[in-house]
Amino acid sequence: MKKIGIVGGLGPEATVDYYREIIDSYRKQSHGDAPEIIIYSLNLQDFPAIREREKIAKWLAGALESLDKAGADFAVLSANTPHIVFDELESLSPIPLLSIVEETCRVVKGMHLKKVGLMGTKVTMSANFYQRIFSREDITLVVPTSKEQDYINKKLFSEILYNRIIEETHRGLLAIVKRMIDEDAIEGLVLGCTELPLILTKDEFGIPFFNTTRIHAESAVRYCLSGR
Repeated sequence: MKKIGIVGGLGPEATVDYYREIIDSYRKQSHGDAPEIIIYSLNLQDFPAIREREKIAKWLAGALESLDKAGADFAVLSANTPHIVFDELESLSPIPLLSIVEETCRVVKGMHLKKVGLMGTKVTMSANFYQRIFSREDITLVVPTSKEQDYINKKLFSEILYNRIIEETHRGLLAIVKRMIDEDAIEGLVLGCTELPLILTKDEFGIPFFNTTRIHAESAVRYCLSGR
């Protein structure tokens, strides 16, 4: 059995959610036992400017080095946005990493969907690290309009990051999803921010909402138990 490492704090509420999801998934697969988990919680306020990719990678690599020294056998980043430097980080990391993007793509592919929406931070929605992985499987990703992206980003960083769950915001997010179904014909929605499952807690409008936290946590448990 492998020890799970989590780079947390990106933000704290999502890290708590990861811990719960990993424990729940592990218990379902191992008759009530619990895995060994090591968490290195970073201060989100120290996140380097997004244009400084090398600094971001080195900052995250420092946490991975600490997890390695503490005995973790592999690690996950408990956020989507830092995956913008996943390739660079993978080469710097002393331990294997599980990509939230690749694991989510695997689940979407398994459902035979060809066109899904992506909701997350402004960086995640406007960058290409999700599109690059999904395009390999011939899956089209659709993002909200620029105005909608600004709304989502604002709500994430002013409310949801702090676990402030407001019904008006919930309705506003669902209105964006409904428009994407009607106008873009999306067949599912990737919750590409690990805070979004805190407010979008279930499937809506007859399409699957892909909880990237749960998908990543279940992948971590699978790797922990089987090494693959």
